[in-house]
Amino acid sequence: MQGTCLCGAITVTAPDQTEVGACHCSMCRRWGGGPLLALHGGSDVHFTGATPSVYRSSQWAERGFCPHCGSHLFYRLVQSGEYELPAGLFQDAPLHLASDIFIDEKPAYYRFADVPKQLTGAEVFALFAPKPNE
Repeated sequence: MQGTCLCGAITVTAPDQTEVGACHCSMCRRWGGGPLLALHGGSDVHFTGATPSVYRSSQWAERGFCPHCGSHLFYRLVQSGEYELPAGLFQDAPLHLASDIFIDEKPAYYRFADVPKQLTGAEVFALFAPKPNE
């Protein structure tokens, strides 16, 4: 699947996906003004056109954005090289909301109905955080 940033300076190519996950952590909400609605792109993601700007947001992850228009392009786990890509980049994709993570950090002023999979921050870290000896 292919998508572009707002100004079209960067094209993102990723494996086809249909499932969107919502991240409610405080960092994602601060980054985008609301939950990050993203697709898991894995490590086979490519960017053409302008070079994305990158911000190292934690010990384990970095976030990328277009240096021209500021569009959010990715959240990437540094150790594995796996990408989460904002769903809005892929305008014509047939997507559906499949999961909510960091539900314990979600503010009370919004909610999504009928999300089949929900995880707290502790559950997310237990599943995906790098182990101390890795």
